[in-house]
Amino acid sequence: MRDNFIYYLVIINAFTALLSTLDKRASIRRKARISEKTLLLCAALGGSVGLYLSMYALRHKTKHAKFYLGVPAIILIQLVLIWQLYLKF
Repeated sequence: MRDNFIYYLVIINAFTALLSTLDKRASIRRKARISEKTLLLCAALGGSVGLYLSMYALRHKTKHAKFYLGVPAIILIQLVLIWQLYLKF
């Protein structure tokens, strides 16, 4: 069960980082963008670390409070949940 959870986290974080990268590319090329709602939803579903790392690696969305405050808050909430569910037992 834990192995599946770790695989899930790796996949969702890679996917979220990819979405952020594609959004940055679309931004530069002035093409259709990926919505902020989608990026934040993917972060909330477990891809928060991938989004956080890609934000700062690409310098993308780093001036939006939703992202520079929201993503670390999501990470914190997820860490507390993981601690409650897995490490307490």
